[in-house]
Amino acid sequence: MQRRQWLKVAGAAAASLSWPVQAQQPWPARTIRLVVPFPAGSSPDLIARVVAEPLSHALGQTIVVENRPGAGGNIGTGLVAKAAPDGYTLLFTIQGPLVTAPLLSRSLPYDPVRQLAPVSLVATSPNVLVVSPQLGAKTLADFVRIARERKGQLNYGSVGNGSASHLAMELFKARAGIDLAHVPYQGFPQIVNAILAGEVQAAFMVPGIAMGQVRAGKLVALGVTTAGRSAALPELPSFAELGYPGFEAISWQAVLAPAGTPKPVIDRLSQELVRIIKSDEVRAKMLAQYFTAAGTAPQALAQLMKSERENWGRVIKAAGVQPE
Repeated sequence: MQRRQWLKVAGAAAASLSWPVQAQQPWPARTIRLVVPFPAGSSPDLIARVVAEPLSHALGQTIVVENRPGAGGNIGTGLVAKAAPDGYTLLFTIQGPLVTAPLLSRSLPYDPVRQLAPVSLVATSPNVLVVSPQLGAKTLADFVRIARERKGQLNYGSVGNGSASHLAMELFKARAGIDLAHVPYQGFPQIVNAILAGEVQAAFMVPGIAMGQVRAGKLVALGVTTAGRSAALPELPSFAELGYPGFEAISWQAVLAPAGTPKPVIDRLSQELVRIIKSDEVRAKMLAQYFTAAGTAPQALAQLMKSERENWGRVIKAAGVQPE
C-alpha cells in the first residue's frame, strides 16, 4: 500500500514538473505586433511595412504594424519598453526617441538603454539642406557667404526642439561660423510653406519631402549630410566634399524589443532581418523612399545608439538647447 501511494505521489510530481515544458511552444507561436510610434504614411511606417511582410513569411506568423503616434514617438516607444519581453511586441522607430529624447526630456516615460534591447539597424537616410530660390544661393559656399553677410537676419525651420532637422543645423552653424534664428514647425510640409512664404530661408529636410519640391523648382538642394555621397541621392554632394570633413547627420531606423527578451529570439529576429534587408527587392524598395538598406547585428545597433548619444549630447550642450 505504501509503495502504491509513493508511486502515485511521485507520478503527480513528475507530471507537474513536466507540464510547463510541454506547454511552452517554440517562438513564434502567434501574431507579432510591430509598433511604429509615428503616423501611418510617415517614413518609419513606410519602411516598417517594407520589412514586415517578408519577416512575416520568414517567421511563419502574422506581423501587424501598429501605429502609436504622439509626443515625437515617445508614447509608442514607452509602450514597447513596458511590454512583456516575450518576442511578441517589437518596436520600429527612428533615432529621436532613442537618442535625443533622453537628452532633452525631463519626464521621459522610459529608459531606452535599460528598457529596450537592440535587434537591428534597418536603414539610413541623409538629410538635405534646402534653401529658398529667392536667397540666391546655388551652392553651399554661396549659402555660407550670404549667411555671413546677413548675420542674424536669416531664419531656418525645423520640426521641433531637439529634432534631427534642428540639431543638424546647429551643428552646421558651429562648423561654418554662421548665425541663423531657429523657427520650429509641426512638420516638414509646414516648413516648405514657410520657405515659400519667405518666413524662413533654409532647412534640413528629409529627402522624401524635399526632393519633390526641389525637382519642381520650389527649393534648391545644396548637399546631403552623409559622410560620403548617398546611394539614395547620388547626384548631390556630401558636406565632406564641400569642405566640411567629418560632418554627418543621418536619419536612421531600427528594430528593438523590450529588454529581457530571450537572446535566441533577438538573434533569430536579427538574422532574419539582415537577410531580408540585404535582399535586392527590399533594397530597391528602400531606395525608392530615399533610404539605404543597412542590416546589422544587435551589438552594432547598440554601439550606434551610444555614439549618437555622445555626439548629439555635445551638440546640444554647445548650442545651449534646453530640455523641455
